[in-house]
Amino acid sequence: MIDQAQLTAALVERHGAENQRKFARATVGIAGLGGLGSHIAVSLARLGVGKLVLADFDKVDLTNLNRQHYFLRHLGCPKAEALQEQLMEINPYLTYDAHTVRVTAENACTLFGGCQVVCEAFDQPDQKAMLTEAVLTGLPQTVLVAGSGMAGSASANAIRTARRFGRFYICGDGQADIADGLGLMAPRVAVCAAHQATMVMRLLLGQPDP
Repeated sequence: MIDQAQLTAALVERHGAENQRKFARATVGIAGLGGLGSHIAVSLARLGVGKLVLADFDKVDLTNLNRQHYFLRHLGCPKAEALQEQLMEINPYLTYDAHTVRVTAENACTLFGGCQVVCEAFDQPDQKAMLTEAVLTGLPQTVLVAGSGMAGSASANAIRTARRFGRFYICGDGQADIADGLGLMAPRVAVCAAHQATMVMRLLLGQPDP
């Protein structure tokens, strides 16, 4: 078994000591653990982010496996639990605060209070709008990194990260929507998730420009 000191030393070797200290001190929330959220969580665990707050009410089903970070063994399991299991295999010395709960306007600030950054990773526009309002009005010290536009098979180069205003960033092409009959495919969804995780990384390092 690799102990905590060994794993931390390996992260320091790759990231640098000061960067790793910043990651280790950080708390990041992820609302929605599907194609975006599951991949964001894996990236942040690999960075060694000290605490991840994970929230999703749903269970893993067969249609999730084309793009979400789950496996056949997870079918029927709550996503929060299945993802926490995987993250423990990546780095068991981080803190994973997993909630099998629907995120609402009433509980969002309680769930994600204390997070420096929250990632919005929902599918539905009304959920996205709800979380945006809840975080930006109820958590004045928290930055929100959202996803918008990763459906279909258009070029991955169309996916960008933009700062809309002080504490709000959006990743995606801003247009491609599953409601328009476009599918959700693993490569493009993963690119958007990587944009969100990269923006979180930069914010934790004190680099707020997209």
